[in-house]
Amino acid sequence: MIKDLETAIGYQFHNISLLQNALTHSSYANERWHNSLLSNERLEFLGDSVLGMLVAEYLFRNFPDRPEGELTRMRADMVCEKTLAAAANRIGLGDHLLLGHGEEQGGGRSRDSILADAMESVIAASFLDGGIEAALKIVQQFILVEVPVTKLHNADYKTMLQELVQQKRNQSLSYALVGESGPDHDKQFQVEVSLNGTVVGKGTGRSKKRAEQDAARAAIEKLFPGNV
Repeated sequence: MIKDLETAIGYQFHNISLLQNALTHSSYANERWHNSLLSNERLEFLGDSVLGMLVAEYLFRNFPDRPEGELTRMRADMVCEKTLAAAANRIGLGDHLLLGHGEEQGGGRSRDSILADAMESVIAASFLDGGIEAALKIVQQFILVEVPVTKLHNADYKTMLQELVQQKRNQSLSYALVGESGPDHDKQFQVEVSLNGTVVGKGTGRSKKRAEQDAARAAIEKLFPGNV
């Protein structure tokens, strides 16, 4: 069955265990081995950076007339959860995931957050197995197929908030993790964003990164209504 996935992504692994690791959700690793380090979370961490770099290079080379801020927002749109989940669905990634019983029963195979994380993990696995060219091939086929040239689908709220507050001098933004809840395979993070020491937004998400985006969005709605 894993061979079907290799066919779908157009890359054959030399070390198939890397791809198997990329498909292993933390709920499965915790249930089977009681060790979340055997899940795809570390690969997801690497894949996030590899994907971001490849998309950034593509945008830099192909949009020489766009300023840094716009390129940043375009990149954020192309690597967001919605985009990655759509790419995962195109290759049927959900059918190949190893999920714990609870996550399986809860519809984890079709959950955007799980699919997006797994897509990043597959990109990382291909990078470790075949180098940057292998990762680039997957990114070109499934991520760089719909570049948001005009209207962005998903804003980078952190960058947007930073740009808005910098319209005044001596403004300082900071993000703080204030809470976590839920089991390891279904964590919810709570983040607060402060402006000059005053909390201006709170957010939640299945990762710290997504919780920060949610907090930034809330801050924009409060401080700069009409910009979201």
